Amino acid sequence: MLLALLSLALSVLLWVSGLRESLERPSVNPALSVRQLQLELLAAPALPAGVRSLLIGSGVPAELAEQLLEQRMQEGGPGTPDQLLQQLLLQRLTGDPPSSAPLLEKLSAQVPPEQRPLLGWLGENGATRGNGGSGTELADQLAIWTPALSPLTRQLLCGALDGPQVAALAACRLEPVQRQAALRLLGVSWLPSALLLVGLSLLLRELWLAWRRQPVFPPLQGPLLNLVDVTLLIAGGFVVLGELGVPLLLAPLSGRLLAPLADQPLRQQSLQVVLLYAGLMLPPLMILARQLAGIASAAPAGGWLQWQWQPFTSALARAFAGLLMVLPLVAVSGWLIDRLVGDPGGSNPLLELVLQARDPWALAGFGFTAVVLAPLFEETLFRGVLLPVLGLRWGAIPGLLASALTFALAHLSLGELAPLLVLGLGLGWLRLRSGRLAPCVLMHALWNGLTFTNLVLLAG
Repeated sequence: MLLALLSLALSVLLWVSGLRESLERPSVNPALSVRQLQLELLAAPALPAGVRSLLIGSGVPAELAEQLLEQRMQEGGPGTPDQLLQQLLLQRLTGDPPSSAPLLEKLSAQVPPEQRPLLGWLGENGATRGNGGSGTELADQLAIWTPALSPLTRQLLCGALDGPQVAALAACRLEPVQRQAALRLLGVSWLPSALLLVGLSLLLRELWLAWRRQPVFPPLQGPLLNLVDVTLLIAGGFVVLGELGVPLLLAPLSGRLLAPLADQPLRQQSLQVVLLYAGLMLPPLMILARQLAGIASAAPAGGWLQWQWQPFTSALARAFAGLLMVLPLVAVSGWLIDRLVGDPGGSNPLLELVLQARDPWALAGFGFTAVVLAPLFEETLFRGVLLPVLGLRWGAIPGLLASALTFALAHLSLGELAPLLVLGLGLGWLRLRSGRLAPCVLMHALWNGLTFTNLVLLAG
């Protein structure tokens, strides 16, 4: 009992400190907004007028460029040659550019001499429209610059150097890239909107059926643990040992272990995320295994956690329906927070890492943690143990609320607290409605997978 109380007190201190510190972490939303605008501007030439108006509104390239330039300035300014050149070209495209001399000077200081003729053509008199050099000179310069330029910067540059000889250059034949960008834009814009509409209709149907007749829940089954056991599991095992103790011990070890990957930092970070998360899981799962071993003889059919993976198609269908119904609720909660308090920051650092990653192996590590490890572990603790233990003692709805709030707080992000609370309520409702844990794991994996895919599509 004393150990449980000490663990609870230390957990509260750690969580309060973590939530306060989360406000000091940068938000990923500005970066997402920039990526969205970049994708829209790149995809615009490949979209028919009707489709373009649906996906990106009535904005013409100059208007999109103005929005993107404004976002760039809010980010604190670019730094790489690609970003500097893109900002210069965006200023030209808006039609009323400020003085480009500082940008040109900064660019000249960063690039080798063989790349500077292009900057001369984009000098004081603006874009050359193909008159700044011969076709061969343009081709040579674009060939030198192309490996360091993003597709959007190439598109803007080819537009600035407009002319018959420019259009024929290989570096300016961007139709395949623009078509791919259009497909990605469909994936990050149209598909989520369609899922929101389907989810809203399913949610309204569920509410209508619940109003017409009281929903019938399967009998709630869970481990025969008391509140002290659960406190030791969550506060002691997950927070104190997992979130505090494991990083202190494992971070230096993993740093030395992954030192050979120092020249591939994102791949190194990806593997470190997998190792640290797996280490975080170990203490609470060992405690849970010991607790369940003591009551194994009394386990009901299906086990204490009620995984019930079969029939799998039924579990997957329930998970997908639950995902669709929670989408509009999470969207509304995020919209309300944005309107009431603005962007509070404190985004999960993993989001920014995924957005920056280009290495397939790094993405595989991040994806494995988000889509496999996190759903299995978090659902075991919060919907497999905490919800049924509290529900059997306090009632289903109080247990649902308490487990969802604990789930949201455990992510240590005040900015994401409301959406995570709504997601936790949706996962808990699915646990109560289905009487199974497997649909919750699958729904959680689908949610994280949808977020991960959206980031990958935006990152390109």
